[in-house]
Amino acid sequence: MNKRGIIWSIVLGGFALAAVLVIAFIHVDSRTTTNEYCMSCHSHEEADRLWKQSPHHMNESGVVTDCAACHLPPKEDGLGRYYMTKLRMGAKDIWAKMVKNPEEIDWASKRQQDYAQKIVYNSSCLKCHQDLYPEGIEDDGVAAHLYYEENAEKLHLSCVSCHLNVGHYMPGYTHKKLQGTVDTGPGEVYEAPATVEQFESFTETVPGTNASIRMVAVPGGEFLLGSPENEPLRRPDEGPQKRVRISRFFMAETEITWRQFWSFYNETMSEGRTPPSVIYAANSREKVDAVSGPTPPFGFPDQGWGMGDRPAITMTHYAAQTFCQWLSLKTGKTYRLPTEAEWEYAARGGTSTPYFFEGSPRHYAPSGLKSLFGKADTTMIARYVIYEGNSPARTLEPSQVKPNPFGLKNMLGNVMEYCEDYYAPDAYEHIQDGALDPKGPAEGSEYVIRGGCYADRAGEVRCAARRHTLHEEWLRTDPQNPKSIWWYSDIKGIGFRIVCEVPETIE
Repeated sequence: MNKRGIIWSIVLGGFALAAVLVIAFIHVDSRTTTNEYCMSCHSHEEADRLWKQSPHHMNESGVVTDCAACHLPPKEDGLGRYYMTKLRMGAKDIWAKMVKNPEEIDWASKRQQDYAQKIVYNSSCLKCHQDLYPEGIEDDGVAAHLYYEENAEKLHLSCVSCHLNVGHYMPGYTHKKLQGTVDTGPGEVYEAPATVEQFESFTETVPGTNASIRMVAVPGGEFLLGSPENEPLRRPDEGPQKRVRISRFFMAETEITWRQFWSFYNETMSEGRTPPSVIYAANSREKVDAVSGPTPPFGFPDQGWGMGDRPAITMTHYAAQTFCQWLSLKTGKTYRLPTEAEWEYAARGGTSTPYFFEGSPRHYAPSGLKSLFGKADTTMIARYVIYEGNSPARTLEPSQVKPNPFGLKNMLGNVMEYCEDYYAPDAYEHIQDGALDPKGPAEGSEYVIRGGCYADRAGEVRCAARRHTLHEEWLRTDPQNPKSIWWYSDIKGIGFRIVCEVPETIE
């Protein structure tokens, strides 16, 4: 064969090889994006079953939306992004298939919005749903989609923020505005509030409802507010430590539950508003004659986790204050949120260690090289705290944990709890040693929250750990104008517990 023939043979062979490679690549690409291929790694029958019950599979049109249509970005966004995402997610799935036991995977956490936003692409949603204003859409839907169009890039809004159930069916899930009252379950409807004649724990009964609240008598005493400088995982705003005195008070055994909060909602729900200035002033000094309760939330704010005796979540600080005002009016007692000093005193239960039980934060939350040498023994903390180490990425009922020395449950973990005080990073610097019932700053823009939640690591659920509200950020995806003063759209692990002041008639 002459030189020209050799060159042509090489060229034609190259073209043939390229064609074979392209055909093979197309074939592999096609085969590895089928639903069957996806499910070969995702050995979770529940996911497959719930997908087949979702609007993406079972709908009037008969069109089935495949796994890859949601969990990969469109090729129109760029082939590089598409294939890199596919390679990354595929490698992750294959690794999980090879080394993980499906029964040990926390599937519940992968149903949460925070995780869904990482594996579902807005551009994929919009590729199919080009018309965001179909015939029959309700006014609230129009408002929400307008808000999305105007703020999607700036606020990084995600379609699954509202439509979490469309890919995999979630029983009871809805993002429409709640209609009517909410069932608080069976139980005696009380005619009168509890009578308190001495300083001992009692059960408050709310007249006209079936709500009762167990109130624990917390004796007065003295303690060191804040954490010592050598406490592991300590933050600067936890000091300087100050020795303060706390008067006796009653505190709810657990966070306010859905059963209790819905009783308040059912009796007071209104489109009207009692101005926050009136509620806050009344909770500080005088009572008001009546309160307007929450406007309806969008969907069920329990996130589908369950109601009943689980802690009520996602309400604002103002809503919690209004609940206290309502309860005060119903019972004739003075209910309010705890001050930050009262909260920490109650959480410690007479102890001065990072937790009210044995153990170091560094032991329960190892980092660096220590984290490579196996898991820590978390038996002790798991008895008392619902946190990242033992929660199914959601709240649990108080019966899951043991009480602290004062008889209070969930002071640490489960949900973060509002305090009455404004937050300031240097608040303790302005407290005098020996102060009686110290309070926070006279003014501010955010409020103290304490205790940590189900999603927090061990270091964030210490008795002295401080955080604060993020009001604007927690309303980021709320499409209403003005935004809700009752319900947060972008925080789940927040709730509250209440205190009752001791009547002057009790010795």
